[in-house]
Order: sequence, then C-alpha cells, then structure tokens
Amino acid sequence: MWRYLLHRLLVLIPVLIGVTFASFCLLYVIPGDPVQAVAGERYDESVLEELRAELHLDDPLLVRYGRFLEGLLRGDLGRSYVTREPVLTRILVTFPRTLQLALASMAVAIVLGLSLGLAAAARPGSWLDRLCMTLASIGISMPVFWLGMVLIYLFAIRMNWLPPSGYGDGHPRHIILPALTLGMASAALIARMTRSAMLEVLGQDFIRTARAKGLHPWRVLVRHGLRNALLPVITVVGNDFGSYLSGSVLTERIFAWPGLGRYTLEAVAKRDLPALQGSILVMALAFVLVNLLVDLTYAWIDPRTRRGGA
Repeated sequence: MWRYLLHRLLVLIPVLIGVTFASFCLLYVIPGDPVQAVAGERYDESVLEELRAELHLDDPLLVRYGRFLEGLLRGDLGRSYVTREPVLTRILVTFPRTLQLALASMAVAIVLGLSLGLAAAARPGSWLDRLCMTLASIGISMPVFWLGMVLIYLFAIRMNWLPPSGYGDGHPRHIILPALTLGMASAALIARMTRSAMLEVLGQDFIRTARAKGLHPWRVLVRHGLRNALLPVITVVGNDFGSYLSGSVLTERIFAWPGLGRYTLEAVAKRDLPALQGSILVMALAFVLVNLLVDLTYAWIDPRTRRGGA
C-alpha cells in the first residue's frame, strides 16, 4: 500500500511539470497583450516598452519558463501584473474559500444523491423509483447559472430567508445557496449511479443469502449492498469534487463568492498571466490529489483493488 502511494506521488512530478509547460505556452500564444491590459486604454509606446522590459515579457519563452520554474522551487508563483501582490498570497486567501464551498456542495450532493439512489433501488419500478429518477433527470438538466438565479429569486428576494450573494465573513448562511446550486447536478448524477450500481449488486448471490438469513431489508440494502456498489459512486464524487476545487467559476461569479474560480476569471479578463499560471497549477494539483485519494479509497473499500494495484 505504501509502495503504491509513493509511486503515485512520484508520478505527480512529471504530470505537474507537463501542466505548467503546456499552460505556460498556451497563455503566451493566445491573442491579446498583457502589457496593454496593464497600461489601460491610453498609453504611449515608450511606456509599453518599459513595462514589457520590467515584466520580462521581451525575454524568450523558454527563459521565462525557466524563471517560472526557478521561482516555483522557491515557493514563489510570481507577482500579479495588475495588483503587484504575490500570487501565492492571493491564492492562499481564495483557495480555502473554494475548498469550503466545494466541501459544502459535495455534502449536499452525497446526502441527496445517496438518499434518492437508495430509495429508488429499494423499490425498482415503483412510483418512488420513478419519482426519484424524475427528480434526478431534472437536476442534471438544469444549468448552473439558471438554477442559481432561480434560488436567489426565491429564497433571497421573494422570501428573504438567505443572503443573495457575498462571503459574509464566512457565515454559514452565505454558503447555503451556492452549495445547493453547485451540488444539485452532482446529486442527480450520484442518484442515478447509485441506483444503477445497487440494482446490479442486489441481484447477486450474497444478497439473496443475507435475505435468507432474515436480516432486516434496510440492513441488507445499506450494509451489504451499498458498500459493494460504492466504487462507481466514488468515481463520480472524486471527479466532481476535483472540478469543484478547480474553481467553480459560474457559481462563484453568480454569488460573488471570492474563491479561486472568481480570481481566475478576473485574471483572464485582465490578462494577468502570473495569476493565471499560479491558479492553473493549484487547480491541477488539487485535481490530481483528489484522484489519488479516490484510488486509496478504492483500496480501503475493496481489498481486491489493493491486491490488483500491488
């Protein structure tokens, strides 16, 4: 197990280097001049040249990439072109807020998704099954931006129960609407995946044996069925949670949530290349670490995967 973990951690190094190189090259070939974005609409050519030299944008691409890697080894992601503050300082402020939103959204998705999936699998073909899967289909079909605006209108404007947007110094009331908006699609997908995996597991011999022993139906469903059906569900949870940590741009934009996704979107609009490079690196690292955690969870739930990995 530890050998497998060490191997996966070592594999992260070339993956992250490849991500940094690809993102670095793509950022410098897309249209637009970051110097003009910094200087504004009124500028002089001499000022642009001075800014370009100050920001080292007149150096060759490989030289700039080597300077970026050198700073990365020192824990320095560079300074923002716009605010001139260290990028790492800003990411250390925004990423915990994105992590907070991702955890809350994933909790909503898991609770709702597993509940609907188990209820549907317990009585396949019944009205309860059809109701749960209809709700899941609606959840998958609703765009995030539309659902967010509907929730704001209902619970913030009409009923005045919750704040419409903002971080609010981390008060739990401010995270309810963004978490519901972000977690609803994942909940619908988890519900469909749970139902499908449970129906496959419930038809196997060991389930019939457990029922023949006279165990309570819900004990058979949860203790014996759910654990063996969790692997595909964990895959969905891991992928969605990794995407949440990569910055939920639309949700953070709609609710003015000051997280990594909103910071990245502002960096794109202002052509702030150091901020973009640092954000992409953190997103890639978060996604890869979540995938590693999913693989370790596989090994904990099903020892057969552990022997296969060894």
